[in-house]
Amino acid sequence: MNIADHAFLICGGASGLGAACARRLAADGARVMVADVNEAIGMALVAELGSAASFVRCDVTDEASVQGTIDATRAAFSRFDGVLQCAGILGASRVVGRAGPHDLALFRRVVEVNLIGTFNVLRLAAASLAGNPPEADGERGVIVNTSSVAAFEGQIGQAAYSASKGGVASLTLPAARELGSLGIRVVAIAPGTFDTPMMAGVSEEVRGSLGAQVPFPKRLGRPEEFAALVTHIIENVMLNGAVLRLDGGIRMGGK
Repeated sequence: MNIADHAFLICGGASGLGAACARRLAADGARVMVADVNEAIGMALVAELGSAASFVRCDVTDEASVQGTIDATRAAFSRFDGVLQCAGILGASRVVGRAGPHDLALFRRVVEVNLIGTFNVLRLAAASLAGNPPEADGERGVIVNTSSVAAFEGQIGQAAYSASKGGVASLTLPAARELGSLGIRVVAIAPGTFDTPMMAGVSEEVRGSLGAQVPFPKRLGRPEEFAALVTHIIENVMLNGAVLRLDGGIRMGGK
């Protein structure tokens, strides 16, 4: 699929990985709908990108909110060609900590946003993309989800986050197999340690330690590198049903 003159919805698009994708796709000639719960940051990004972008407030866990966002994307750009899912939360806690067992509401919330929210967007986006006229090779759309290396090497304190991102990874192949008959591709990216707002509360000492664990390059990943992989996924029709690690070769330790 070409990027230029196509329209993409970016959930969690106001900051971090999503914002980097919005900037890259807009620079490559796409129209982007920035969808996020943070209106102030989202509107500021849209102002930066100009006529190539629009903003809509979206809660990925809410069916009506997501459907309205998809409809708004078509209305704004007269087309809808794909969705990039970058919305997510952390929620670190030990299974049994000093205060007792893991808070069940916290576990449920992390899974609701990261996994159920991802599926909510995927199912509604796929239903809309299925109505597109086929392009080359019969392609009608592409869905790129965000998993994590924590899906495979979850650390102590990451039970909820790892479970949610492991679900995103496991969702990829069955969704791609089913939606392939409709001309829709599904791919997931599993990033390692990236320099995003999620890392804002981490000390420089910890940031340095995380970067040093990467075999090469010995640093945190840059959101622009994530966006570069997204553009390749969009353009390479043979990428489908895969979970692609983007991590500099890191394999996370226990803590």
